[in-house]
Amino acid sequence: MSTTIPVNNLSEKENAALDFFSQNAVVSTLRDTYLSFSARREALGLSNPGTVDNIAKEVQRDVFLNNLTFSGLRADLTKAFSVAPLFQVSHAFSQGSQGLPPYTFAALYGSPQVFLQANIDNDLALSGRFNYRLSTNMITKTSIQLAPGPGQAMFSPEIDYTGSDFSASIKSMNPSFLDGGLTGIFIGSYLQSVTPRLSLGLEAVWQRAAVGYGPEHAVSYAARYKGDDWIASAQLLAQGGVQTSYWRRLTDKVEAGVDANLQFAGLGLGGAGGMMGGGRKEGVATLGAKYDFRASSFRAQVDSQGKLGCLLEKRVAPPVQVTFAGELDHVKNTAKIGLAVSIEAAGDEVMEQQEKANSAPPPPF
Repeated sequence: MSTTIPVNNLSEKENAALDFFSQNAVVSTLRDTYLSFSARREALGLSNPGTVDNIAKEVQRDVFLNNLTFSGLRADLTKAFSVAPLFQVSHAFSQGSQGLPPYTFAALYGSPQVFLQANIDNDLALSGRFNYRLSTNMITKTSIQLAPGPGQAMFSPEIDYTGSDFSASIKSMNPSFLDGGLTGIFIGSYLQSVTPRLSLGLEAVWQRAAVGYGPEHAVSYAARYKGDDWIASAQLLAQGGVQTSYWRRLTDKVEAGVDANLQFAGLGLGGAGGMMGGGRKEGVATLGAKYDFRASSFRAQVDSQGKLGCLLEKRVAPPVQVTFAGELDHVKNTAKIGLAVSIEAAGDEVMEQQEKANSAPPPPF
């Protein structure tokens, strides 16, 4: 003989169970604390501080020419087929360069939700990036590198979250469970705005080369302070070093920056001695400046190791840009010179798309 339970009794029991989890004293206290904390954070008017990787980007990427300098002759030919969505291909030729292959073909596609980029050179070395915007605040990033020869492959998934007043990121390099345990390199970072001008953060690294070896870990700390026309940052590195930077805008077209990297012996943090190697007593200071003109920009920098470098970018016509790079090492008595020509081709339809797409959201770079 079956017994029928009234539906009203079921809903009353379910509501009672939900009330126990949502209205008990512990949950109510935690909810009230969180709402009060969120209201105070919102009242401070904090902005997003950026990421730990880019904590000194004004100096390292905008002023210094470390990532821009080259040697030898170079020619870049770029053809844009569309702007919304972004699609273009490029051919890069190089001769006499120490770090660039003789030929590289690249393709790029970008929309507000997806970003794709792939490069392949004459040695069949392939590299690619795939970024996907899961939401307004969250982006997944995947990088791959394939090259002839053993040990030349790399796979790196990453997920970034950008909050209103903080940024968090989790990244791994060559993660694997195939050897009977977790191996690879895992990096987690978090940067939080504490006041409208001050941001504090940290970066943790965990790695395991093989199952037969024990894991190694390290923790670094970072701080960033933003003034009216200047920005200062500092990082306490896991290997026992300190890296500081200072950026200042002198005029509307002139900005300057200084960076100091000091390494001290015996100050490894978080078990980083085995991962990063033994401490070293050395230091490098670099001073640089950038001048923006109407159709050109000039960068120059000098460091305490006797290296002097400069980079001049000149747009001689709307689709043509000429770049000159030079570096002089007084200690090693060596010099490097580079000359590049970049040509960008686009049809009239692409130019019209570019004018209309200025207000469109950018791809998830």
